[in-house]
Amino acid sequence: MIQTILLKHRPKGRPKLSDFEFTKEDVELNIKDGELLLETLYVSVDPYLRGRMSDAKSYIEPFELNQPIHSGIIAKVLESKNENFNSGDFVSGRLDWKTKRISDGKGLHKVDPNKADLSAYLGVLGMTGLTAYLGLTQIGKPKHGETLVVSGAAGAVGSVVGQIGKILGLRVVGIAGTDEKINMLKSKFGFDAGINYNTTKDMKAAIKEAAPNGVDVYFDNVGGPISDAVLFNINRFARMVICGAISVYNNTELPKSVSVQPFLIKNSALMQGFIVSNFENKFPEAIEALSNWLAEGKLTYSETIVEGFEQIPQAFIDLFDGKNMGKMVVKL
Repeated sequence: MIQTILLKHRPKGRPKLSDFEFTKEDVELNIKDGELLLETLYVSVDPYLRGRMSDAKSYIEPFELNQPIHSGIIAKVLESKNENFNSGDFVSGRLDWKTKRISDGKGLHKVDPNKADLSAYLGVLGMTGLTAYLGLTQIGKPKHGETLVVSGAAGAVGSVVGQIGKILGLRVVGIAGTDEKINMLKSKFGFDAGINYNTTKDMKAAIKEAAPNGVDVYFDNVGGPISDAVLFNINRFARMVICGAISVYNNTELPKSVSVQPFLIKNSALMQGFIVSNFENKFPEAIEALSNWLAEGKLTYSETIVEGFEQIPQAFIDLFDGKNMGKMVVKL
């Protein structure tokens, strides 16, 4: 029995369970020369998938209706007739939301469960870690002693960004939505200060208090009013790394926001959006650094693991309510 999750409807606003459809096929999978049979073990759910569920112009093609959704997946090789893979290998790749499938091996990378938990290859040693490292180093260009502010700091990318900031000698301020998350940022990830945006009435003043020397680097995962408040606190030559905008992904109307141009002009500041594939030539450097820091105990990670293939859509939806601490992963 093979289960698959399809995109049934393009969400209007916040995604609903009815936007997804489960199918089941009772078929026998027989591989040919050059192919391998994969069984899904872990599925990554990420905010950017929301953009692909719309048909608006973007940096990547939208998902097709009535076709499988796909994301980062860790799978086990059950059977192989491909010379590059053996039965029992574990692999990562961008694969359909299916319990099993046949693959030709293209786009798959072996991962070693002896070096890290398999789920880590979807997070700190996967696209999450690459996004954090490359966005911060290539655009943020942090200098020792500067102040880094991270929004969505308790999420998968944000929690890694903050730790890298500390490794590089920065003062790090994290913004998150609960006191529990703020405590985790400081106790587990070493952030210097944290701001709970849900209980803070004046974000501009709170940021000024947490970053008394101003903000040199802002790693933005959320957009919206939080990012507006940061603008009032940026220093001359500040760099703003625009990674995500989860606060506005489900908006059905254009959001109202302050005009960024005066802040950028007055401070000779840089604001740059990016997708991690922009820096693909830097992937080996990033993976080496992340792996070394993890092995040395300088870098750690947090995961929210939900169990059950049928829970994938709900786990994705829960991202927009901030129910995850660190990387959200579904384990089959």
